[in-house]
Amino acid sequence: ILGEHLRICPQGYTCCTSEMEENFANKSRSEFEAMMKEAGRSVQTTLTAQHRSFDSYFQDLLNKSEKALYDAFPSVYGELYTQNMKVFKDLYSELRRYYRGSNINLEEALNEFWTRLLERLFKLMNPQYHITDEYLDCMVKHAEQHRPFGEVPRDLKVKATRAFIAARSYAQGFLVGSDVVKKVSQVSLSHECTRAIMKLMYCPHCRGMSSVKPCNNYCLNVVKGCLANQADLNTEWKYLMDSLIVVADRIDGPYNVDTVIGTIHMRIAEAISNLQENKDSITAKVFQGCGNPKISTKGSSSEDKKRRGKVALEAKSSAQALEMLVLDAKGNLTALKTYWITLPSSLCSKKVMASSVADDKCWNGMTRGSYLPEVMGDGLANQINNPEVEVDITKPDMTIRQQIMQLKIMTNRLGNANIGNDVDFQDASDDMSGSGSGDSCPDDVCGKRLSKSPSTRQPETHAIPKQSGHGNNGASSRSLPSAFLLLSVAFFATQHLWR
Repeated sequence: ILGEHLRICPQGYTCCTSEMEENFANKSRSEFEAMMKEAGRSVQTTLTAQHRSFDSYFQDLLNKSEKALYDAFPSVYGELYTQNMKVFKDLYSELRRYYRGSNINLEEALNEFWTRLLERLFKLMNPQYHITDEYLDCMVKHAEQHRPFGEVPRDLKVKATRAFIAARSYAQGFLVGSDVVKKVSQVSLSHECTRAIMKLMYCPHCRGMSSVKPCNNYCLNVVKGCLANQADLNTEWKYLMDSLIVVADRIDGPYNVDTVIGTIHMRIAEAISNLQENKDSITAKVFQGCGNPKISTKGSSSEDKKRRGKVALEAKSSAQALEMLVLDAKGNLTALKTYWITLPSSLCSKKVMASSVADDKCWNGMTRGSYLPEVMGDGLANQINNPEVEVDITKPDMTIRQQIMQLKIMTNRLGNANIGNDVDFQDASDDMSGSGSGDSCPDDVCGKRLSKSPSTRQPETHAIPKQSGHGNNGASSRSLPSAFLLLSVAFFATQHLWR
């Protein structure tokens, strides 16, 4: 029949009624959105699998260290351990909570552990004296000058904080990446895109050419126009993948979590041994600075029950497992770097099943023949002259701009972790605030440009990262307050809407 009634397909002779054309338009839209979600789920599966593998490995390291401590300490230290069991349990509990993103200052938690342990052990090793809380305060101040635990607390604090900061940010990076893909894959198609997809996929049916596939370049122009905003994720997405790779090398290198986390119990044992060996000199110096405490009427039974000795501990290395984890992660992250800009080609070749470029008998949008227009570039700005999809380049999709900001924030946090700086965490939520784009930084460059918030800062409660301020040419800067971020978001949004 004559096709004058058609509103999307060419108005030549046609097999389609208006109702059929509308049905095909709805079908093409739902099928294309399903393709997008399927492609996104594949990426999400890869990222969440990497997160699960590392998270399981890291938690296992911590569990084994804690179990080794609980198994070995009672037989060697007696009351030194049994009367201070809670101190050790609290330490591992705090370490787990920090890794999971709780509002904990890691350095302060470690300092608190050594202080509490010193107070308890000093009393147990001097049971003949009545030692008050006020005396303990004085004791801690004087004893710390003489390093009663040797160099262990200082060394462990440096290594453990770096390892935990890197591990926490690394694990979170996979989740943020997966969440971004999920949200972007759910962005609805515009009205113009729906028409273009219908023309690409089902207008051949209305012309009686159901077996004719779309020309490849024609398909690319349609899909690049439809996914113009998604392609703008490419820069920040690549930086996130690069940053995760850099931190992976840190985790299996300078900040080696296998060596540091897997030997926490051994370092504690070493510290207690140092205190026992230097007990007399430490006690004498404390008495000199704080005065002699009163003799206790309870006698010295605790001292008699205290045992001396060194814990025979071994660290069961899982370095090979860590190496394999990192290698696998780096391979997957490298493969995902170009996901957003290769998505149109992937959809056209695997899903839409477009014909080859040289085929002159493919569907070109009007009939069977060659497709002459050139293929557009990637991203919103390159669609101004797209012959197949009308794209308003002055109105970026705000949901996608928000996700670009999330990628930027996570990359900055990984950059901080790369140089051993702590980063902020805030409550996880589905509604991530922030929009806008901008330059970020790959690889080790991040460390030079990011805000250098000191590792003693308290992070907030967990998962989705706060913003970090940008420094220029290596200059450090403070993290921006959340109010400023909101103003920045409003500014970006206004710029996009008025451009």
